[in-house]
Amino acid sequence: MANAASGMAVDDECKLKFLDLKTKRNYRFIIFKIEEQQVIVEKVGSPDESYEDFTNSLPIDECRYAVFDFDFITDENCQKSKIFFIAWSPDTSKVRSKMVYASSKDRFKRELDGIQVELQATDPSEMSLDIVKARAI
Repeated sequence: MANAASGMAVDDECKLKFLDLKTKRNYRFIIFKIEEQQVIVEKVGSPDESYEDFTNSLPIDECRYAVFDFDFITDENCQKSKIFFIAWSPDTSKVRSKMVYASSKDRFKRELDGIQVELQATDPSEMSLDIVKARAI
């Protein structure tokens, strides 16, 4: 169902894959792209893929949305996991693309129930593993 404000539809597969990541932990990450006024799944990462595999899957000069299931150990030595929503909007991407992704982000994020941390990045340094760890704790 397209949203009147952004005119953007969300493919059902986006919600289904996210549910699988959240409940069954079938995926480490999911990368979404906007194509023909609709958010679709572009790529999924298997549970054994690393954060580096994930960041290498993002295009250098195109915007994307992504979710990443981040596992970490707390200072109390407890194993935890947090689901990150990452709005990837590199400086080198087209202005129109940045505008479309920015205007559709909140609506799309609402479709994904269970996001725990949001991160916006315009270059890889803004979503380094150290930053993700710091935001998770």
